[in-house]
Amino acid sequence: MKKILLIALLLSIFASCKNESESVKSITVKYPETKKVDTVDTYFGENVKDPYRWLEDDRSSETEAWVKSQNETTFGYLDNIPYREELKDRLTKLWNYEKIGSPFKEGDYTYFYKNDGLQNQYVIYRYKNDADPKTAEVFLDPNTFKEDGTISLGGTSFSKDGKTLAYSISEGGSDWRKILIMNVETKEIIEDTLVDIKFSGMSWYKNEGFYYSSYDKPKGSELSAKTDQHKVYYHKLGTKQSDDELIYGGTADEKHRYIYGGVTEDDRYLIITPRVSTSGNKLYIKDLSVPNSPLVEILDHTDSDSNIIENVGSKLYIMTNLGAPNRRVVTVDASNPAPENWEDFIPETENVLSPSTGGGYFFAEYMVDAVSKVLQYDYDGKLVREVKLPGVGSANGFGAKKEEKELYYSFTNYITPGSIYKYDIEKGTSELYRKPNIDFNTDDYESKQIFYTSKDGTKVPMIITHKKGLKLNGKNPTILYGYGGFNIPLTPSFSIANAVWMEQGGIYAVANLRGGGEYGKAWHDAGTKMKKQNVFDDFIAAGEYLINNKYTSSDYLAIRGGSNGGLLVGATMTQRPDLIKVALPAVGVLDMLRYHTFTAGAGWAYDYGTAEDNKEMFEYLKGYSPVHNVKAGVEYPATMVTTGDHDDRVVPAHSFKFAAELQSKQTGDNPTLIRIETDAGHGAGTPVSKTIEQYADIYGFTLYNMGFDVLPSKTKEKVKG
Repeated sequence: MKKILLIALLLSIFASCKNESESVKSITVKYPETKKVDTVDTYFGENVKDPYRWLEDDRSSETEAWVKSQNETTFGYLDNIPYREELKDRLTKLWNYEKIGSPFKEGDYTYFYKNDGLQNQYVIYRYKNDADPKTAEVFLDPNTFKEDGTISLGGTSFSKDGKTLAYSISEGGSDWRKILIMNVETKEIIEDTLVDIKFSGMSWYKNEGFYYSSYDKPKGSELSAKTDQHKVYYHKLGTKQSDDELIYGGTADEKHRYIYGGVTEDDRYLIITPRVSTSGNKLYIKDLSVPNSPLVEILDHTDSDSNIIENVGSKLYIMTNLGAPNRRVVTVDASNPAPENWEDFIPETENVLSPSTGGGYFFAEYMVDAVSKVLQYDYDGKLVREVKLPGVGSANGFGAKKEEKELYYSFTNYITPGSIYKYDIEKGTSELYRKPNIDFNTDDYESKQIFYTSKDGTKVPMIITHKKGLKLNGKNPTILYGYGGFNIPLTPSFSIANAVWMEQGGIYAVANLRGGGEYGKAWHDAGTKMKKQNVFDDFIAAGEYLINNKYTSSDYLAIRGGSNGGLLVGATMTQRPDLIKVALPAVGVLDMLRYHTFTAGAGWAYDYGTAEDNKEMFEYLKGYSPVHNVKAGVEYPATMVTTGDHDDRVVPAHSFKFAAELQSKQTGDNPTLIRIETDAGHGAGTPVSKTIEQYADIYGFTLYNMGFDVLPSKTKEKVKG
């Protein structure tokens, strides 16, 4: 009898150790038929077919019908996932806590952003300076712009006396904006709305008007037509937009895709920074204290990222990576501002510098292996102190007006919800100002940084976060996230959605790939153009590290990234489909032969190069372009492509064509779906309600395709019981 019981027990253990996917019923997917057309482009004598070119027409009824049928298929699949609503409920519950931003003074009032918990958009509150913050009133509520929250607040800019506000709005997530002008006392809109504005700040000159940037409205679709001639305008209060003065841009012999105009805090200078691409800018100043003064050239090339961050009279303080890949701050007199006259103020170090000013001091924030370190300097360049931060993570917000005595900064990491600290600028002391009350116990989780070796021997950092006591048995559901582009660093920050993932026993890993900004210009350039494969190799090596060290295995590994990170996921899953179980490319740049023909895409050429540059560049791009590297007869990971129908930065045609290729060529049973959010763009301003639904769908899809028929937390509860 004992022998029989022992055999039964062993069989039971064996059954429980089998891949959970055997207990999950597969959901049959019948994909909508996507027609093919005989479109062919010729690059350097090579013909390249583009059978889904018709999906680039975002205004056609055919594309609209395709989007509708794909969503019906996708949501039909998602509706069958048994715990999708559980995930949505938990996300909703955890999201529902009060979130308050750092206070800032403008004129007679102190303002702050606040979300009660589940409001689709943050609300701006205000109270009289030196009054009790409890007396704060609603100043501007974007949730009233449209009932479903799909009109969002963009930027805000107050006049120098704080009595007038210019603010921009986005409709349906589009990058095209409108600017409204408000009397802050009466809250009345005082002028006609400015329209057709894109990629713009709003910088006031005194109380008279402000500078902004835009393109001419394109012919054809405003969501996909090319926009590559940026211009800076000046809008004087009380005048019509049609009378706004063109300050810079628009000449036939000089084309800049991004141009920004900003006024120094003392109203002395206008700063103009023309860019051909997302990296590198020219630099000009105009002395606004002198009528009809000319633009003075400081840099006539785009070999560096340089900008004026402060001035004392005619003494300029310039942040630059010219001759300093990790950036430095230099000083020069405006009367003779050429680079040969620059003098180091804060010299370059081995860590990347991001400087700011406040209360009569400079704050030099450094990234040390993607973690914040902040030094305070006086205006003579003398180090005052290192700012003691609350822990290891990301600190942001060391900026304030010159007359302020205190500033507010935020601190966060992957397991610490963002808290606000008040900093006494003279004393150098911090005190906790506001800590969120959230149903998440930080003490139950751990986050650690490791360094792994990429294909060519480069050491790459990665931060791995999960519940304490994790068993390294290769069976932990894991999301590996990356970006690797445009000199953008991934620094530690808390995410409600990631918290829900980790509550389920999931691992969240972030790799700091080449192409990003974690280690300065050299690190960025090592992942651009003909070196872009380094980024994919770094990401693949991160996945291999997690598998080799038993954090997870290929059956439980998902990869995720958005925009340039969507390209990362698309390239990785087509190059190494065996490495991962689930692929989650979001709003991705996926057609590398045509990305530069849409909206402002040509400005990304510094990172990517274009298929028109030369034969070598064309062949390199075609070699990794996700749309062009989906092969028939290959079993690709379970894939859910996500995009928005109003994304006019990375047009949804990228995602449409990639999904169509996957559906036509996928071998095996792994689903290849596309989820297309309506009235949504590249991500900014997405209503909270839509964001929660998206994450419930993403996590549900991921866990279901990893083989979980119930949530992992429920599985562990059952085993424990």
